[in-house]
Amino acid sequence: MLRKLFTLILFAGFLPLLNAEGRRTIPLDVYLIIDGSAALERSRGEIVAWIGEQVIDRILMDGDSVTIWAAGDSARIIHSGVISGEAGRREIRERIQTLDARGQTPDFSGALADAASRLSGAGRDRLTHTMLITASAGGLQPAFTGSARHLFRWFRSEKSAGWQVLVMAPHIGARVQQAAAAYMSSQL
Repeated sequence: MLRKLFTLILFAGFLPLLNAEGRRTIPLDVYLIIDGSAALERSRGEIVAWIGEQVIDRILMDGDSVTIWAAGDSARIIHSGVISGEAGRREIRERIQTLDARGQTPDFSGALADAASRLSGAGRDRLTHTMLITASAGGLQPAFTGSARHLFRWFRSEKSAGWQVLVMAPHIGARVQQAAAAYMSSQL
């Protein structure tokens, strides 16, 4: 009897933890740079669906800030705000669905430079998530060789047919160096 009571109390103590899976307590600043060139038209539906499923539905929570650039012939902000309920998510979906393509070559460098300046002013009490979505791999060349090339030091890429996402961690260098130093000192 005592054993069953102990098991019940132990199980009841873990129930709130089971429900809290995947919940974040630190706000997130999301910087989303979308290819706004003519190449967007080929994959628009897939890109909009991916952003809806992976970013809006899976990553964003109330209190997170979102800044979205359209990188067309020049980079321009098409949305900037803090998520507050379903209305905030709906507004982001509408902005992305109505994104118009401007120009032949995306201005990723301009958007990345603006994002980098915002990242440098970000507080340590927030997390950042920077994503670049491109429908034209050739459009990345100026960004890789321009003044924002240092932002590409730490990134991962997700490729799809006709487009790809680069998830960048531009300010992770110090943490990588600390982890490497800690690892090396533990090996001695």
